[in-house]
Amino acid sequence: MVSSNCSTEDSFKYILYGCTFSMVFVLGLISNCVAIYIFTFTLKMRNETTTYMLNLAISDLLFVFTLPFRIYYFTVRNWPFGDILCKISVTLFHTNMYGSIFFLTCISVDRFLAIVHPFRSKTLRTKRNAKIVCVAVWITVLAGSMPASFFQSTSTQNDTGQNQHTCFENFPNATWKTYISRIVIFIEIVGFFIPLILNVTCSTMVLRTLNKPVTLSRNKLSKKKVLKMIFVHLVIFCFCFVPYNVTLILYSLMRTQIWINCSLVTAIRTMYPITLCIAVSNCCFDPIVYYFTSDTIQNSIKKNRSARTRDSRFSEIQITENFIQHSLQTLKAKIFDNES
Repeated sequence: MVSSNCSTEDSFKYILYGCTFSMVFVLGLISNCVAIYIFTFTLKMRNETTTYMLNLAISDLLFVFTLPFRIYYFTVRNWPFGDILCKISVTLFHTNMYGSIFFLTCISVDRFLAIVHPFRSKTLRTKRNAKIVCVAVWITVLAGSMPASFFQSTSTQNDTGQNQHTCFENFPNATWKTYISRIVIFIEIVGFFIPLILNVTCSTMVLRTLNKPVTLSRNKLSKKKVLKMIFVHLVIFCFCFVPYNVTLILYSLMRTQIWINCSLVTAIRTMYPITLCIAVSNCCFDPIVYYFTSDTIQNSIKKNRSARTRDSRFSEIQITENFIQHSLQTLKAKIFDNES
């Protein structure tokens, strides 16, 4: 049980949230806008993997648009934007986090089917089926995120007697015991542990397939690309989502006052804001997954670079030719004046 004398000082989180969310807003806005532009206008050939990536970028961008409100709240420590916007902001936070987990899992499963079962999965790995899966993911994460937003708007009274509105925090322990803890259990099982098992299993099966004698004779360069994909994918997934979701379970146990002592309370209250900031940073890391997972995107970026290089060289040649023509015309004019 939590002792009433336990220290609950965690005011450092306001500065941490404000700085981290500001950085994520700038980087996430730029990187995901560029990613959506590439997916929508630059890519000529789209497949099921790019369909998952486009939806992942849209999910990131929707969450990024809510960050200015969070930055203001954690700077001023007051929520003046109303109850509805608080619920929308919380819903989009959970939608982005667990939508990112699901879409990254879809990419991992798609890569597993393409490498381990290339012939059997031809009928499954279609753009139509990928769109159906994306719709199912959106419905699932929205249905799971909305109940969590019902408790996210509270109003407390500060020392001056004025009403100070809060969002994202300060829920009573009774609410945690009766409602929020159950939501956390559901979210963790469906939104984290099952996708984690799928990601690890699919990546392990892909590695086993690549190490078979039949596949060892393949192009070493393509094998290195696949290994790099798996490494980047797992590192980003584990770095962003594992610490936060594990800490969220401990935080829920702490709030429901189950076998928690004071030293553990202090550690959890310190780790929770840090792991939350790491989880939010997935908006900036997802474009790295796009680059390393899709050869189509890499080729598109390389083509754009080469096209810009050709255009710059062509413009330089044009400038040189114009200069030569102008010099010849000037020389001819001088010769004509001398002869006359």
